[in-house]
Amino acid sequence: MTNIQEILNTMDYGTAPEDSKIVREWLTKHEDGFGHFINGAFTKVGETFDVQNPATGDVIARATQGTAGDVDDAVKAARAAQPKWAGLSGHERAKYLYALARHIQQHSRFLAVLESIDNGKPIRESRDGDIPLVARHFYHHAGWAELAEDEFPGAEAVGVCGQVIPWNFPLLMLAWKVAPALAAGNTVVLKPAEYTPLTALAFAEIAAECGLPKGVLNIVTGDGETGAAVVGHKDIDKVAFTGSTDVGRIIRQQTAGSGKSLTLELGGKSPFIVFADADLDAAVEGVVDAIWFNQGQVCCAGSRILVAEAVAAKFEKMLRKRMETIRVGDPLDKNTDIGAIVHPVQRERIAELVNKGASEGLDLCQGTAPEGCFYPPTLATGVSPASVLWNEEIFGPVVTLTTFRTPKDAIALANNSRYGLAASIWSENVNLCLDIAAQVKAGVVWINCTNVFDAGAGFGGYRESGFGREGGREGMAAYLKQPKLKVKKPEVAPAAPNAVPVDGAEIGMIDRTAKLYIGGKQARPDSGYVYAVNGGKKTVGHAGLGSRKDVRNAVEAAHKAAGWGKATGHNRAQVLYYIAENLSARAKEFTERLVSFGINNGAAKAEVETAIRRCFWYAAQADKFDGMVHQTKTNNVSIAMHEPLGVMGVACPNGSPLAAMVSLVMPAIAMGNAVIVVPSQDHPLAATDFYQVLETSDVPAGVVNIITGPRDDLAKTLAQHDDVAGMWYFGTAEGAAMVERESAGNLKQTWTEDGGARDWTSAQGQGKEFLSRATQVKNIWVPYGE
Repeated sequence: MTNIQEILNTMDYGTAPEDSKIVREWLTKHEDGFGHFINGAFTKVGETFDVQNPATGDVIARATQGTAGDVDDAVKAARAAQPKWAGLSGHERAKYLYALARHIQQHSRFLAVLESIDNGKPIRESRDGDIPLVARHFYHHAGWAELAEDEFPGAEAVGVCGQVIPWNFPLLMLAWKVAPALAAGNTVVLKPAEYTPLTALAFAEIAAECGLPKGVLNIVTGDGETGAAVVGHKDIDKVAFTGSTDVGRIIRQQTAGSGKSLTLELGGKSPFIVFADADLDAAVEGVVDAIWFNQGQVCCAGSRILVAEAVAAKFEKMLRKRMETIRVGDPLDKNTDIGAIVHPVQRERIAELVNKGASEGLDLCQGTAPEGCFYPPTLATGVSPASVLWNEEIFGPVVTLTTFRTPKDAIALANNSRYGLAASIWSENVNLCLDIAAQVKAGVVWINCTNVFDAGAGFGGYRESGFGREGGREGMAAYLKQPKLKVKKPEVAPAAPNAVPVDGAEIGMIDRTAKLYIGGKQARPDSGYVYAVNGGKKTVGHAGLGSRKDVRNAVEAAHKAAGWGKATGHNRAQVLYYIAENLSARAKEFTERLVSFGINNGAAKAEVETAIRRCFWYAAQADKFDGMVHQTKTNNVSIAMHEPLGVMGVACPNGSPLAAMVSLVMPAIAMGNAVIVVPSQDHPLAATDFYQVLETSDVPAGVVNIITGPRDDLAKTLAQHDDVAGMWYFGTAEGAAMVERESAGNLKQTWTEDGGARDWTSAQGQGKEFLSRATQVKNIWVPYGE
């Protein structure tokens, strides 16, 4: 007689198909095609493109190819609706978002089935993961709408938001972007991915069902040209894009100088770090969630396994055995683990990259997959950091495995990527996990878990994974702005530096040489030239003519000062207080220097006093600009930590040569950054005097570097430099556009503004905005409980 144990050992899965009848009926209802959703109604169907079911290859719908005219109509509708929508009380907007959340829940099974048919992901993932999180985002942001006036005092809506979303999480990405935008009082023009527009169109029907006012939400379908029309539209105030890093660069360049707010959530190549003391069974299941979830079509997928050498063989054996049980097949079968790749083009790209990796001599272990647009789970071992599989975002169910010996090795390997979106760390030693989490360059770090998301915690990356956050307080803040400063007198580009001898100098017989300041030392400019610094009508001194080589040296020196960012806020504060004390002791000297530039004595005294107060204020903030613990649905402590950008370039305005420079440098170094400062081009001697204060104030070498000379030329070099993580520019409109455009190389964070917009001796010259701009948020998820 067969016993139960034998049955359990021999039985196989049956089929558990999800009923798709209602969704098929809905698609039949729209068999003539879908128009765009503009101004509260669907437009007539235009020229269409086919939408396919990835699992079968069948054409399931046709959607209208959006034109520039369609985008223009959508933007006009959004623009017309925006003032009234923003004028509603937060409570009134919250009621609409609550309604959207409830209607999503009411239609949750319909949306889940439609998502799996349209995208190819397993029904278990869309039903149990995606759609509940979609509803959660609208509930969460209904709360932000209710509280925005209290939590973000003085802030206002950005305006009309152009949003372009990818095909891997079609409805969830919509929720990530639409919910905060509407909560903040913005209106939206959204372009869903060409491959997967159907749940966005269904959401438009839900929005109409909820009575959302006309023009608040507009959805235009189409290909990349349609997306480019949205991003490039002159009447869009904010662009939010999720997609590839290459397209993100194009958008950064396209929006440069436009004044549009920009957030980018781009590619990733996330490390999955397994230490020797980890629960290996749990870590193996973590790999399944990290890379084979959603067919590996996840920007934060843990596609690089780094495992301690001591347990690598055992871990690999366990992982290979687990791969044998992964089921690839029909997305509507509830037993399916891996569904279909979204499109044959994407499957071909995955196969091509894997073949390249195989040609490098890597060892490949693959599961099985049906014919068609499916790809088997794949493990590549013996992978070095030079491999194509290590470096390229494959966006498929392919993971590499590399060993390490020490925690230091693990960190070096984890950070050996141009990306910085996420990381997952596995160890029973929580102290070790937190130590590694602080050192990994990633915007999201999961400890003993992976791919955990919630609307209450921000998500976004470092480096070429983009900038900005979605979710949580910081995600809401991305859709708000402070009232724009009125520019009474726009800054004019200063004249080119004069590097030849001039008559009429007031320098005196003994000239105090003003050098550059690099790595804690005074340095002559590599160019070998100086330029004349004029006072009222005469030359009052000379400053070094900085060059590209000087910038290179300063960036190297700044990176050597990495210990400054690891110092406690208290220790940084003590140094800033010391700077303030020493500047105060030399107040008379600095006042005289400003007077020599033609500034009247009263204004010069006020500017020096402002600079001293700024030093004290940012010293006080150094240990008080705190992160927070986010409230999420899961049993995790989600810690939002403010981290320094790293090495920053700071190009100062021409006016207020001391107050402006101090107002920009102090918040940056208070937060742990090292800076390369380009001071006022016409009046740089206040900055070269200031480095003498730095030398006597225990400022570590390389934390502050000062390069005088042609501001825009030096700013361009800094913007182009791949080892500069952030760039602040306060100058001309043309210079601002240049900095934003040139920063696209490594997608560094920028802050650009007209140099004449702020009164640097007033309250406009300081505030928490400066601290926020000098930091990025890392969210660390630490699970608790049993």
